[in-house]
Amino acid sequence: MTPDTIVLVHGFWVTARSWEHWRAHYEKQGYRVLAPNYPGFEVEVEALNADPSPIANVTVPQIISHLEAVVGELDAPPIIIGHSAGGAFTQVLLDHGFGAVGVAINSAPTEGVVVAPPSQLKSTFPILRNPANRHKAVGFTHEQWRYAFTNTFTEEESRALYERYHVPGSAGILWGSLLANLQPGHQDVWVDYRNDKRAPLLFVSGGEDHLMPPSVQKSNAKHYKSDTVTEVREYPGYAHLLPAQEGWERIADDVLAWAVAHAR
Repeated sequence: MTPDTIVLVHGFWVTARSWEHWRAHYEKQGYRVLAPNYPGFEVEVEALNADPSPIANVTVPQIISHLEAVVGELDAPPIIIGHSAGGAFTQVLLDHGFGAVGVAINSAPTEGVVVAPPSQLKSTFPILRNPANRHKAVGFTHEQWRYAFTNTFTEEESRALYERYHVPGSAGILWGSLLANLQPGHQDVWVDYRNDKRAPLLFVSGGEDHLMPPSVQKSNAKHYKSDTVTEVREYPGYAHLLPAQEGWERIADDVLAWAVAHAR
């Protein structure tokens, strides 16, 4: 039975508003589409920029628990599509037995993936350069946003999207992901790479992504040793904010077709 529900999971430095085009696109095709915000992110972008305390206070376990509750209330397993950190959360959800199929777009890595390309280090340096930021919500300037998120966009497009989507990100969570591979035991985004019961997973990479370059997706995919389908597709010319870049419709349709073909 083909899933009739799609759950879209956003990443950091944006909210569920960043899925607005994909949500409308899929709804026009007859799907029920859910785009849950992280706990505390239910207010508008403008309110989060004015008071980013919910961003500073949220934790990965809280986010995962919230997403599991959303998916767990559905009558049937949905298609789960996550972007950036949402891609890592999608992987965790699949590992925990949620979803009929998953797509991770420009995904943040799960635990054990240690590839850190120079462009990624440059993208995150504004957040990580000051250890005092560890318990704060820290945003990008537009110049930093353009390098990390919209490097293939025009200046005008980038600034408009910055004003519409950008919110501060949790420096604490970013520091936690950086240190996860150095700490004993399973951390927040650990998955069982040998889990044969996991639903099929597609990694989608923007070829020009500075924040989560294709090498990160490829390394993440290679960690999976299970018999379950795990594939990688790369789209040349696309930046990190792929869901809002010109031509996104083709990619949205591509990943949906893959998901429908592989859903179980």
